[in-house]
Amino acid sequence: MTVAKPPYHADVVGSFLRPDSIKAARKARAEGKMDKAELAAIEDEAIRDVIKMQEDAGLKAVTDGEFRRAWWHFDFMGMLNGLDIIQREGGGIQFHGVHTKQDVPVITDKLSFPADHPMLEHFKFVAANTKVTPKISIPGPSAIHFRIADADIAVGEYKNDAEAYFEAITATYKDAVKAFYDAGCRYLQMDDIFFAYLCDPKIRAERKARGEDPDWLIGRYAKMMHDAIADRPDDMLIGMHMCRGNFKSTWVAEGAYDPAADAIFNQTDVDIYFMEYDTDRAGGLEPLRLLPKGKKRVLPGFITTKTPELEDLDDLKRKFDAASKYADLDQLGIAPQCGFASTEEGNDLTMDDQRRKLDLVVKTAESIWGRV
Repeated sequence: MTVAKPPYHADVVGSFLRPDSIKAARKARAEGKMDKAELAAIEDEAIRDVIKMQEDAGLKAVTDGEFRRAWWHFDFMGMLNGLDIIQREGGGIQFHGVHTKQDVPVITDKLSFPADHPMLEHFKFVAANTKVTPKISIPGPSAIHFRIADADIAVGEYKNDAEAYFEAITATYKDAVKAFYDAGCRYLQMDDIFFAYLCDPKIRAERKARGEDPDWLIGRYAKMMHDAIADRPDDMLIGMHMCRGNFKSTWVAEGAYDPAADAIFNQTDVDIYFMEYDTDRAGGLEPLRLLPKGKKRVLPGFITTKTPELEDLDDLKRKFDAASKYADLDQLGIAPQCGFASTEEGNDLTMDDQRRKLDLVVKTAESIWGRV
């Protein structure tokens, strides 16, 4: 079977609700009651199932559901050379009404991407077990800078020279992009949510209080992304997901994309944009006017992963009518607003809710564009 190459009009962000088998196995492993090989075998089986679920829904790009991870970003980051994830009282991330576990990323040495980074094998497993396009989602380069406090940087060069720090992150990601390509990846997604965070007035004020200009930071994050992917071969597409936080159906940030829209669309050189648009927290569709004409594609996340209620197809069509006033309809597509489980805890939906949302993604694409 020949599968059309991405981009698609129907797609997914990447993470899915963890089945009970994964939850029980990871708990047993943490308690020393299961070895690494046993856990991997259970993960393998669950991943084959989630790949089949995506294929059966009609999607042409599939992921492993991030089933081997606890976090959407910290697992990848902690597998880099020079970066560790530690547990610290008072650590973690505050969401609206709930706090994550107390994991904290710290830089202990010079950053680099290891040739044996485990997620290269994670990708290869998906590629070996799907009939369609395998995709992997990793955190974007801004995640390292945004999530690590100055006090948790042990490398003096990074702490005292912002440009040296940005360049080290960029070089690490350049190597990551090449390594994934060499592993066979032709569709790599980077979750670079901090563009959206830096549109939030409160977060902008917090950064200013730290002596950082949030608009300069947006531009610098865009340059990191641009430079990290600049050398990718022509047959490798890069997607970028943006949201305002996703943990147990809660959120962190709010604010329209306007402060970051030009940087997002015209400075990153990304091919496909997954943009949260399920609530008023994301603002209006006007920023889509800055999408360059051509092959780039935006997938507005009108379908939420935070609640089980199923969106109405006619209402979704009306939203795309509105979006098409700012961007060419053929440069648009549909994906859920975020993953269903950005962390292993997952959002407040059932497996059936999740499947219905996927079916709606495909149904919407077929209804509007006649194909996924």
